[in-house]
Amino acid sequence: MARQVAGGGRAVEVPPERLDGWFARFAERNHGVRTTVLAATHVQVTAENGTTATATVPFGPLREQGEYPGLAVEPLLRHVQTPRLIALLLVRKGGHSLGLAYDGRVVLSRTDRHHVQGRTAAGGWSQQRFARRREDQTRAALRSAAQDAYEVLLPRLSEVDAVVLGGDRRALDGLRSDRRLAELFDRAEPRVLEIPEPGYEVLAEAAQRARAVHLVVRDRTPGPE
Repeated sequence: MARQVAGGGRAVEVPPERLDGWFARFAERNHGVRTTVLAATHVQVTAENGTTATATVPFGPLREQGEYPGLAVEPLLRHVQTPRLIALLLVRKGGHSLGLAYDGRVVLSRTDRHHVQGRTAAGGWSQQRFARRREDQTRAALRSAAQDAYEVLLPRLSEVDAVVLGGDRRALDGLRSDRRLAELFDRAEPRVLEIPEPGYEVLAEAAQRARAVHLVVRDRTPGPE
């Protein structure tokens, strides 16, 4: 499903096996393709009508680079269709789910849920006690997520091809401060998946989405009359 992005344009996630067809339809809708630019971190296809489609290269860099006439995305297709073992770490305050996925299929996982109280409208000392309790619950949840990541992912980090994160960025930043996980976060892809409360089904969906190519389509900007 497309979503609007800052600066104009529409963002979509396309599975690797559908990417070739997606670019073919893009070319058909926009009267052909003028140029393709292959760079280490992105691929930009410019249609004859000026519309552009820019793909962020996952698990980069892209080895073959250059500017070519017409549609020339074969190096990107080969790159994204290569099977990979991916470490997944999904965290929100209420729980976490993590594991390994090979070519979009979960092969190892661990999931845990945590009770973190919601906000209250109470004031005074009650409000302060409630806030301290909530902070304690949040810290306990993050400690549990860090320990599971340390036990499940760190011993296998040398085997994986990439690391993909998902969930609440503040919760992930909390884990980032655990020095045991420094190598895990150093290898993480820039994109963070937006997810609901983590669970095995969410992890399985994230395993598929981690492989997807993120594209931004921007329509031609009309020039002055």
